Amino acid sequence: MQQTIFTGATADQVASRSEELFRQGLFCAESVLQAVAESQNIKNDLIPRIATGFCSGIARTSSLCGAAGGAILAINMLCGRNDTSNTVEGNYQVIRDFLSRFEAEFGSTNCYQLVGCHLDTPEGQAFFKENNLWDKCLVFTREAGRLAMCTLQTASEKAASQVHSSE
Repeated sequence: MQQTIFTGATADQVASRSEELFRQGLFCAESVLQAVAESQNIKNDLIPRIATGFCSGIARTSSLCGAAGGAILAINMLCGRNDTSNTVEGNYQVIRDFLSRFEAEFGSTNCYQLVGCHLDTPEGQAFFKENNLWDKCLVFTREAGRLAMCTLQTASEKAASQVHSSE
């Protein structure tokens, strides 16, 4: 993993901001990516738009939870590789750690398993509304922001300790 310097934003602040953005109308993946970017003072016209297709279980396909997808994009933004001379291994480990944390918290990373309906059908969308599943998605969004930051901070601390121990 490339060494990333994090600003003073805490995981709780990112979680709160993810929730706030979701309440304001951004969808899950967009909210998480935007909150993490803001926490690191990253401003780019592509954020949150690059996350839109990850929302609603990847474009309502009942696949990866959009909040988890947004967190993966945020992690990539901060510790993905810049060119082919860098290895992917550190980034992949951070992503796997995040996914493990998310699954431990919620039992799955799959949108259908998390909300219990297919969002690409009128029946699924009605079920979503009737059962107020938006509230569940709000929790997934908030916690994905928190877990992304916790995972990144842990990886950064681990990388820093490895640098210091090799000196």
